[in-house]
Amino acid sequence: MNTALTATYALTVLLLIATPGPVVALVVNTAAAAGARKALFTAVGTNWASLVLIGAAAWIIMTSAAIDKAWLSGMSLLGCLFIGYIASGTLREALKTPASSAAAAEQSAMATRGGRGGLLQGFMVGISNPKDIIFFIAFFPQFIQITESFGKSMVVLSLLWIAIDFAVLSLYIFAIGKIASQRSSRMISLASGIALLLIAAGGLLYNLRELAG
Repeated sequence: MNTALTATYALTVLLLIATPGPVVALVVNTAAAAGARKALFTAVGTNWASLVLIGAAAWIIMTSAAIDKAWLSGMSLLGCLFIGYIASGTLREALKTPASSAAAAEQSAMATRGGRGGLLQGFMVGISNPKDIIFFIAFFPQFIQITESFGKSMVVLSLLWIAIDFAVLSLYIFAIGKIASQRSSRMISLASGIALLLIAAGGLLYNLRELAG
């Protein structure tokens, strides 16, 4: 095994995942609003999406398929639109007037717990994350030589991604669980929604410029 290349890959994945993005924003928001259990399911969903993208990268490597730059920008553009949709929903919920009665507050909390995050939404945000799409399609193949066997390399790279991804997201969930309260949850939701919206807007502008060029 190429130890130096493996270490470089692990460090790259760690920095990629730890850097705030749509996946981190969604997991943090879910942890604050719906609790650690649902946030963990959301993290599992994002990992599931990563495995799909790894499979796509493996297919590209095995078939030596050339990726059209316009197609990649188009996929990222669709991902940004979906992330923008998630951001708008998050902001709408966070900006609602807090209920005055305890019963209404409990009802609102139950609705929030049922509708935010989860396995499917985690998968959808993960599969549409422009950062991950570009990484797996454009950069992931550069690390395939960590072993002499293509199959073994794919297994090692996949397991490293899942381990690092889940560990980093779990740390975010644990940290939010320690500081979350009714007031802080609303502020975290607002911050997460704004972050998602900014990511979506920045990605849209970048990909539209790429498509226009």
